[in-house]
This record gives sequence, structure tokens and C-alpha cells, in this order.
Amino acid sequence: MSTTENKNRLQEFRERRATQNEKVMELDHLGIKRFFNMDANTYRDGALDSKTKELLGLVASTVLRCNDCIDYHLEQCAETGSTKVEIVDALNVALIVGGSIVVPHLRHAVDTLEFLEEEGSLS
Repeated sequence: MSTTENKNRLQEFRERRATQNEKVMELDHLGIKRFFNMDANTYRDGALDSKTKELLGLVASTVLRCNDCIDYHLEQCAETGSTKVEIVDALNVALIVGGSIVVPHLRHAVDTLEFLEEEGSLS
């Protein structure tokens, strides 16, 4: 996949996610708002730091085979200071846990990592 396609795919994901999150919040449903709040609070520093929690989220998302979730957690991993080496190690755990069915999602993650590196978001 070319760099342009990577940028377009990831940028489209970012824009679609923001737009759809706004629509979900406009539903003004207490249970939905509580779930979104619980999700945000889960990844804050606690007994585990947010960096570790985002790596765990990446592993879970990869094993569950959710490319949108993989992209989200890769961005969060970069934002919380994970290095490419740490992320790749976490993706290896996902591959071992999830097995060969995870391979297409591993490829997707590698594409996203390349974009994040080009963007300067990843150390």
C-alpha cells in the first residue's frame, strides 16, 4: 500500500470516528454516555500506567480483529509514549494469543505504524 493510501485511510478513519462519536453523543442517552465515560476512565493511570493500558487495548483489539480499534489504540500508544519496538512486541503477543487468523490485522497494524512513523507520531 502506498503512503498516500495509508494517509487517506487513517485520515478517513479519524474523521469518520469523530463524526460518528458526535452523532452518538447527540443521542443523549445516559447509558451510552456512561459507557463512553467508563471507557475513557479505564485508560487513565491507575495501578497500571496509561501506556501499559493502551498496549493491552491494542492486544485485545488485535485478537478481537477490529481494525478501527487497532488504529485507535495505535494512535493512543504513540500518544502515551510507546516506541515502535514496544508496539511490535505487544502485537507479537496478540499474534500468539489470537493465532494465524490475526495475521491480516497484523498487516493492517503495520500499515498504520508506517503512517504514524511518517507523521512523526511514533518514536
